[in-house]
Amino acid sequence: MRIGILASHPIQYHAPWFRALAREVDLEVCFAHEQSAKGQAAAGFDVAFEWDVDLLHGYRSRYLRNVSPRPDVNRYSGCDTPEIAQIIRDGKFDAFIVIGWYLKSHWQAIRACRQAGVPILARGDSQLLTPRSRWKTLAKRVTHALMLKQFDGFLAAGRRNRDYLLHYGVRDDRIYLVPQSVDTDWFAQRAAAAVKEVENKRAEWGASPGAVVALFVGKFIPEKRPQDVLKAAAKCEADIVVIFVGSGPLESDLRKLSGDAAVTVRFEGFKNQSELPLYYVSADVLILPSVSETWGLVVNEAFACGTPAIVSREVGCVPDLIEEGKTGFTFPAGDADALARNLSDFARAKESGHDWGPSVLAKAERYSAHAAATATVAALTQVIG
Repeated sequence: MRIGILASHPIQYHAPWFRALAREVDLEVCFAHEQSAKGQAAAGFDVAFEWDVDLLHGYRSRYLRNVSPRPDVNRYSGCDTPEIAQIIRDGKFDAFIVIGWYLKSHWQAIRACRQAGVPILARGDSQLLTPRSRWKTLAKRVTHALMLKQFDGFLAAGRRNRDYLLHYGVRDDRIYLVPQSVDTDWFAQRAAAAVKEVENKRAEWGASPGAVVALFVGKFIPEKRPQDVLKAAAKCEADIVVIFVGSGPLESDLRKLSGDAAVTVRFEGFKNQSELPLYYVSADVLILPSVSETWGLVVNEAFACGTPAIVSREVGCVPDLIEEGKTGFTFPAGDADALARNLSDFARAKESGHDWGPSVLAKAERYSAHAAATATVAALTQVIG
């Protein structure tokens, strides 16, 4: 099969899926925008950087010419790439995938596929629990019912994305589960190599062998509620050490709160992709307290390193990845008391010698890039016929 994909820009989570898929089909990926280090900072990371893993090797790709006067991957008009129409007309694609449908570039590709008779599929991870205004919710009932009819198939990231599509009128037989994934082998190999550094890292943090190291990885923004980790740790009688990896506008507030929390807290700053496995394998548990999170790929990353997670129920990955007491725990977003109870339960499990590794690693493997590529090929085969 000859398959095309349109993505907004190179993303560290997409590249492993593209590489795995390129081993199964004749793949060409088009990017609507070439993101800069400054653009990464503006996207919420709060620091300018380039990813330290290769996002382009292992598959064929090209950058499209973005003619938008204000290039941006977060606004409809920020990606305007008229040439995609000619690429689709001349490309002899058996099918084409757009990752999302929120950019002008996406709709340029969708129209071109409809005109050329090329089956068009959408890849997304939206879910119904994402907070939205009443007006926006009402508007989507009309706009999405019309927009989603343009697609021949949908590559749903998980159960909640499937429910989202069904809610807006997509037929069940047009939805194909393609698990939201990371490069599990990459993380597992680097976690194994980092094990020898764990004792020193935990000593650097002031964490005793019996302490529970609770790790937050992400942007310090209101939607992710990093402050709830501190509030919960302060309410917990167990010995909790809180590690923050990331950056963002809430950092000064978090530092002030940490001074009042009477728990050990370390701010490690932004860490690039290759640095993260050491943090996952050195921690006892990842905490993701977001009130708005379409999926939460840091949970996949932690699982690939053998680390369980405590996740708010509003996070999109919960029905797929979290099995209570087996791969982690869940709590209502914003409920620091419930999170504190989760932490206490986790501390008791650690004290009793509970081994989370086998369940967590088994779950991670089902959400690998290879699994995603296999599911994508199966979906494409069905759609193309």
